[in-house]
Formats: sequence, structure tokens, C-alpha cells
Amino acid sequence: MYDCTRNYINGQWLSSSSGDVRDIINPATGKSIGKVSYGNAQDVDLAVKAARAAFDSYSQWTVQQRMDLLQAILDEFAKRNDEIGDAISAEMGAPITLARGGQAGSGPQHLKAALKALKDFEFTEKAGNATVVKEPVGVCGLITPWNWPMNQIAVKVAPALAAGCTMVLKPSEIAPVDATLFAEVLHAAGVPAGVFNLVHGDGPGVGAALSAHSEVDMMSFTGSTRAGILVSKAAADTVKRVALELGGKSPNIILEDAPLEQAVKKGVRDVMLNTGQSCNAPTRMLLPRKHYAQAVEIAKATAEKVLVADPQDANSQMGPLVSANQWNRVQSLIEKGIAEGARVVAGGPGKPSGLEQGAYVKPTVFADVNNQMTIAREEIFGPVICLIPYDSVDEAVAIANDTVYGLSAYVYGGSAESALAVGKRLRAGMVHINGAGLDSMAPFGGYKQSGNGREWGAKGIEEFLETKAVMGV
Repeated sequence: MYDCTRNYINGQWLSSSSGDVRDIINPATGKSIGKVSYGNAQDVDLAVKAARAAFDSYSQWTVQQRMDLLQAILDEFAKRNDEIGDAISAEMGAPITLARGGQAGSGPQHLKAALKALKDFEFTEKAGNATVVKEPVGVCGLITPWNWPMNQIAVKVAPALAAGCTMVLKPSEIAPVDATLFAEVLHAAGVPAGVFNLVHGDGPGVGAALSAHSEVDMMSFTGSTRAGILVSKAAADTVKRVALELGGKSPNIILEDAPLEQAVKKGVRDVMLNTGQSCNAPTRMLLPRKHYAQAVEIAKATAEKVLVADPQDANSQMGPLVSANQWNRVQSLIEKGIAEGARVVAGGPGKPSGLEQGAYVKPTVFADVNNQMTIAREEIFGPVICLIPYDSVDEAVAIANDTVYGLSAYVYGGSAESALAVGKRLRAGMVHINGAGLDSMAPFGGYKQSGNGREWGAKGIEEFLETKAVMGV
């Protein structure tokens, strides 16, 4: 049984002052795998004061000292990678191969990226007769989600440490175990007391208090657009910096000259990864009408081959959704799609045969979707893909950009040049050309209601820096 009933504050494990302890539920079984405390404003205040006290010293560390610290964290993480992966699989349902690989493995991936970026980062530059200095912003509040829990922790903690900031992390109360283990890694690596602090709890109890705290200089939040708006409002009274990585409804334009089978298969598989619980998933596939019927059949066959199984099964390609609440939400949106006239060609409502116990859902493909349907406009956050036909590239671009979101976009063409020409017209913070994956050194973030600011690599470090102009030198 996992124990997340204590907060990590000023280098010590302390019981929450709230006394509110809840179960951590394994979504594959519906059973408790441990306990987590739900902290309160008093816990937050204690953690923020520890971070504030540590800032004066840590902010003056040299670049080399910070690089050495990141390397020490990497060394400690390597000793516990599989343990962290096992925890992620248990707390949020990722298949064990994904949990130990892409999920847990994202921690060292972003630590290495921050280390590489820090090595070459220019903290001073000339501007006329002045010197522009980039300095750590201060005490940072970090709020992270459950879908890629270690990834989202690492892309905030690593650049914040690289920049010279101190911090308070509120991880998801649904998936708190990997955060607890990560705190143990940081402690073993020698992160000074107060530089990193961890307070467990939910949004109303901890997130709101952290966002509004007068001694927090910056908030970095990843989660839903709805919750991001609440963080921004809570932070407004103290005029602190707010960086947001929010939702998405990413288009995937398949051009007429694209290798159809390859492009469609890739698009469907990308949506089904992590049970569809990725903000940048290409959930709207836009297809030329002349190839539409053929593409629908390819998508159907691809989805039906996805193995939904117990996350502990090494062959499992898709586990359960994170919770019963998320299962109910996804089911309601699938039903909404059917009610609005979309055609289910794979999956649909209900649970896969033989998997009635956990929060499992069928890999679902909708055809005959138009961009005004609810399933084409709302972020479902489940393994559901919408196939939308188009008659011209101009129409495809218009459909792709017709969304309140702008996180990612995907284009697949017969050549990189043809795909890039379309990609340049898309209003999104990231564009994937011909199946290209993410790059940990490239900025991650979106336009419009997908948020503001950028994470990953050098841009991630910049988020945690203030700019000072020093005149006359």
C-alpha cells in the first residue's frame, strides 16, 4: 500500500494539518492501493515560507552548481525508474510497458533536456549601452495533472531548478504516488531543504491557496482549460506570472498525396496511446473526400486491433481510463456523438468484453462527423477519434483552425514540403509533419485556450526567469 499522507516541506516529511485522508484508487480494479492526504492553506503557507527562505541562497548558486544538482537527480532517478513506472501504472492505469518507458522515462528525458539547455544558456546579453540580465523569478507554485504525471512534474521542476527558483508542487490527488517517489529522489540527490516542497491535495484545498498566496511569484499549471482559468483568477490579485498548458482538440490533416494507410494508422494509434488521455492527441482526422471511405475502413481496422487489457499485462496496448468519473464523462460524450448523428465504426458505448470491473473503454472511431458536433469541439480525453471529410485544402485548414484550442496540429502529405506548406497555415503552438514526434528540446505549448507560455528545453527555463536591464554597463 502506498503512503502519500505526508507532505515534503523544508526537507522533512510532515503530516498535513487538515487530517483529511482519502483512498488512492487503482482504475483497473476500482480498489484502494493506498492513502493520500488532502492538504489545506496552512500546509501551503508552511511550504511557501520554506521556499521563500531557501530562495536567497539557492538563487545565487552558479550554473555549474545547478548542473551538478540536475546530474545528481538523474543518477538517483535511474535507481528508481521502474519503481516509479509501477506506481504510475497502479495509480492512473497506464500499461506497464508505457508506464516504465514513456511515462517514468519522461522524468530523466526532461532532466537531461534542462541540463543540456542550461549548459549553453545565456543569462546576460548586451542591449545598447545596457546589460540585460535574466534572473530567477522567485518562488514558484507548480500544479500538475494525472495523465502524464511524471512528465508534467519534470517539465516544471527541472527548468525551475535550472533557473535558480524554489518551488511548491501540488501534484494530482488522483495520481500522487509518483510525485512522492520523486520527492524522495530529490532528497537523496541533495536538493537543499526548502528548494523543493510538495503538498498533496485537491484544487479547492491546495491549488487555490497556492495560486492566491502573496509570496508566490509565479504559477505554472497544466490541466484543463476550466481549471486554468480558475488559477489565473486566483493569481490575478497578486499580479503574479501565470504559465498555462491547457486542453486541445488537435486536427490531423491527411493530404491527397499522403500515403493513406500509413497516415491513418499512425493517426489512430496516436489517439489511442495512453487511453486517449493526452492533451495533444490528434483527435480530429481530416480526410480528402475522394479517399474518405477507404480511410474509414483503415481507421476501423486499426482501432479494432488495439489490445485493451490489464495494465500489468506486458502485451497491453491500452489500459483503463484514470477513474470512474472520467469513464462516465467519456461515455456521455460517445452517446452525445451518436445522438448528434455521427456513425460509430469501431468501439462505441460500454466496456470491452471481459473487462467490466475497471474503468475500461472501447477504442472508438466516429465517421460522418462535422466540425459543429460536440465530439468535434470538446476535448473528450479518451480513446475517441473523429473522422471529418473535406473537399479542398482551404476547407481543411478552415476546419482545423475552427476551434477554441491551439495546442497541436498534424499534417501528413506526400512530401515534407507539401505538408509544411499547410502546417504554416495552422494556428497551433506545435505542428507535426509526416508523423514526426515531439522533441524534448523544442518548446511545448499552445495558442488560444490551450494556454500561454512554453515548456521544454531552453524555452522552459526562460519561463522561470525575470528580465533586468542594468544601465551603464
